[in-house]
Amino acid sequence: MISLGSLHLELGTMLVQLIAFLILLWLVRVFAMKPAMKIMNDRQAYIENQISSAEQTRDEAYRLVEEQKKILADAKKEAYDLIESAKAQKEREASEILKAAQQRAERIIQEATAEIENEKVKAIAELRDQVGNLSVMLASKILEKELNAAQQQKMIDDFLKQVEGQL
Repeated sequence: MISLGSLHLELGTMLVQLIAFLILLWLVRVFAMKPAMKIMNDRQAYIENQISSAEQTRDEAYRLVEEQKKILADAKKEAYDLIESAKAQKEREASEILKAAQQRAERIIQEATAEIENEKVKAIAELRDQVGNLSVMLASKILEKELNAAQQQKMIDDFLKQVEGQL
């Protein structure tokens, strides 16, 4: 026994307590600390894995967003090109339709002009025939009758009335 003033220590009790403390420390280390440390290490690895997975997912999401932006820009460009192509085609077709309409109108005008000219020629020829016939008839009537100036004037007036009636 060791005495330090009012404190009395026994060497055997101290030794037993020290051995019991070391055994208890070893038991805590084996049965409590190792599983607790394993759980803590597993949890840390799981959290790190989740963080890594989240970062990969975030990077993939950013990549997909950029890809979608590129696809959207390409689609907008393609739509713009289609609209411009449709406008150009519309203008070409409108121009072609106007040109065809002008050509048709010109052809119709030419045909109408030619038909009018033909009708005019026919009318003039017919009028000449009628005037010739009427002149012959007038001459024969004048020859049949020798008339005085008043009767000749009356006969000319009658002839002109007949001509007007036939025209």
